[in-house]
Amino acid sequence: MLSPSTTNVRFAGIGGTGVIKASDILADVVFRLGHETKKAEVHGMSQRGGSVQSDVRFGTEVHSPMIPDGTCDFLVVMDLTQIEVVRAGLRAAGTLITPADIDTVKLPSAKSLNVAMLGRLSRHFDFPVDVWLASLRAHFAEKLHAANDQAFALGRG
Repeated sequence: MLSPSTTNVRFAGIGGTGVIKASDILADVVFRLGHETKKAEVHGMSQRGGSVQSDVRFGTEVHSPMIPDGTCDFLVVMDLTQIEVVRAGLRAAGTLITPADIDTVKLPSAKSLNVAMLGRLSRHFDFPVDVWLASLRAHFAEKLHAANDQAFALGRG
């Protein structure tokens, strides 16, 4: 039985699209805010180009890092080819976030899509923006901070 206080977020895409990095950042954000956090990853046949999924569960009490089938509160899909692969993981009233939700033409770099997707996801939580930005800075080199700030803001907008 799932705890009503547990939030389930699954990131999905293909290798090289920032799935693992995005899940690391969300896990860091919720940990910084004092939530119990668990994370699990499933890599496909290849590091770059194969299917990748990463689950982040957080709340007051989390028993397992793996999200049970059909219980994702949020499904963040970085690559459109993976939507149907993972759609069954989303609960009936869950939220699907895809690259179609982002004006990708305005991204500072194609590689910053995962950060923009985090910005879009952040709209669903009452977490301070400065905590998100601090986590982004902790996970990326300084030369990427300005571009990541821009991509995150684009996703939030």
